Amino acid sequence: MSQATIIIPARWGSSRFEGKPLTALLTGKDGRARPLIWWTYQAARRAAPNDKIWIATDDARIAEAAEGFGAQAVMTSSDCRNGTERVCEAAESLNLSQGEIIVNLQGDAPLTPPTFITALINAMAETPDMGVATPALRCDGTALARFRDQRARGLVGGTTLVKTTSGQALYFSKEVLPFADDIDAAAPRLPVFHHVGLYAYRRPALAAYVALPPGTLEAIEGLEQLRFLENDLPVLCVEVEAGGRMFWEVNNREDIDLVSRDLINNGL
Repeated sequence: MSQATIIIPARWGSSRFEGKPLTALLTGKDGRARPLIWWTYQAARRAAPNDKIWIATDDARIAEAAEGFGAQAVMTSSDCRNGTERVCEAAESLNLSQGEIIVNLQGDAPLTPPTFITALINAMAETPDMGVATPALRCDGTALARFRDQRARGLVGGTTLVKTTSGQALYFSKEVLPFADDIDAAAPRLPVFHHVGLYAYRRPALAAYVALPPGTLEAIEGLEQLRFLENDLPVLCVEVEAGGRMFWEVNNREDIDLVSRDLINNGL
């Protein structure tokens, strides 16, 4: 991790879940309820030392809470439209070197295993020409059922992806991709990949991203990573395994109890 810095973007404003980093209280195995941003910071700590982790926010309440539990906070502009833009601004503010690998750990992904982070960093180190990488977690039956249930109830939940045989991202969507007439029958051979809220970048890729206007697909899907694909900037999808642990994000208020249960089941 010597040449990698983890930045956790966190904002207060959200049309679906205002104040999520602090108001979403999750309970782990010790029975104590703590805010989402604390849990995500702990996920980062399992992969990196404290001095290589920053919480990037435009809200003083989040910064104060972060510093209160021992995290480093960096203030960013309220003009940042998504986490990638916020991470780019934070990297500039921190004056990170051009050779640094920058990891964007989404603030709503406290179940992220440290192996996902190290897998991304290793993949970037092995492909020096690649500017962006992100994990692809093959869905098991439980995860697939969660996706289908949330979509059936009209909830905007996790993200799926499809990729080439060489690992290049083809598309990301809030719908379950790919489509199958009989998804239950197809499930054992259906390559449904859960897109984990985690990215690794190089500084030039971040600079290229923020220089581009938001794309049409990015706006429709509400997925920031589509700006890369819409502008022919490749994204490497790194297959990861959860090792028997459950992975899910806090996308909706309904996910709080679900993720709390997964924290306990994962021994956290």
